Amino acid sequence: MNNELKTIVEPLIRKRLELMYSKLLKEDAHYSQFCAETNQHFKLLRQALPLESQHQIFLYEDAQLSLQSILEINIYIQGFKDALHIVDEIYHTYQ
Repeated sequence: MNNELKTIVEPLIRKRLELMYSKLLKEDAHYSQFCAETNQHFKLLRQALPLESQHQIFLYEDAQLSLQSILEINIYIQGFKDALHIVDEIYHTYQ
């Protein structure tokens, strides 16, 4: 996928992922529980650290979220490409 198309599609993918996470939080008790536990662990870590280290843990968490976002978008795009490839193969197989 060229960069221009990726630039156009990326905001749509972000919105779709946001909706998916929102739905998971509302409908999947296990996911909601893990999110709450993760947030609680980070809160406790931040409180236990000196102020300077709290800033470092914030930067670490921010970097991890950025990496996760990049990974999610690329996985989504690859899944889309794979789906198109499979549809194309099926189309050519049964024509």
